[in-house]
Amino acid sequence: MKTILISGCAGFIGQNLLSSLISKYKIIGIDNFYSGSLESIKRYKKNENFKFIEADIINMPKIKGEIDIIYNLACPASPPIYQKDPLFTINTSYLGTKNLLELAKNKSSIFIQASTSEVYGDPEVNPQPEEYNGNVNTTGLRSCYDEGKRIAETLCYEYRKIYDIKTRIIRIFNTYGPGMEINDGRVISNFLVNIINKKELIVYGDGKQTRSFCYIDDLIRGLISASKFDFDFPINLGNNNEISLNKLVELLQKKYKDFKVRYSDPVEDDPKTRRPNIYKAKKFLKWEPKIDFEEGIEKTFNYFKNKIKNDK
Repeated sequence: MKTILISGCAGFIGQNLLSSLISKYKIIGIDNFYSGSLESIKRYKKNENFKFIEADIINMPKIKGEIDIIYNLACPASPPIYQKDPLFTINTSYLGTKNLLELAKNKSSIFIQASTSEVYGDPEVNPQPEEYNGNVNTTGLRSCYDEGKRIAETLCYEYRKIYDIKTRIIRIFNTYGPGMEINDGRVISNFLVNIINKKELIVYGDGKQTRSFCYIDDLIRGLISASKFDFDFPINLGNNNEISLNKLVELLQKKYKDFKVRYSDPVEDDPKTRRPNIYKAKKFLKWEPKIDFEEGIEKTFNYFKNKIKNDK
């Protein structure tokens, strides 16, 4: 049985990847619970295929035995969380990624880096292909995350070139679904949690900014596919159906009706558009999203409804 290491295993994406892989692989999970929660992985505590290490990849512990695949998912992706400690966010992406790449070098592991659409900044090209170098702000509120992920990509490229490590870079676009924290801070969770709690929805800016929302199950399929094909260039993973925040509010009003909406000042550095070109994902990973947005929203709404009920 192959062994897979998942850093950030208690986070939103990490716990879903863990859930999908644990029946077929031995899993070593690493997390420091900075943004993830023990609750999300405690059901695997007695699973003989799972070994958990509470640690920070900035100060990487020694790990014995073979590791076939490393997924580096360790870095908070929610703006309110990664902006709390910008230097920690930068170091997680730089020092943490470097430590895991050294581990991959020593273990001859495949290394899959979870990068982000944030490397495109506030794009002037839509949809965004992987060849687009972005329109970035290196000193803005989001830069600790954006630039950290960019240097992580550079590290992966250099380790592949110098040490012949099989690094694979996946640029993840807006993802939602079960496993998100109530205080996640991103638009889907904010809107659904507020609807359930009978609070107003706050739209920052004029609502014309667009996002492309990918359901978590689709993303996990793409991440697993990335372990099966070799490629030496970044690949976008995300849903290529674009929706404005105003249209999102309209859709939610049709489904859930009874809530108010308030418009507030725009958030600094908030990108005006997000939409992946997924040609390479289709060609090289044999992947494309399958879950309809309304179906995904319904599943996510029910997840949050149960989570809020159980947390009371």
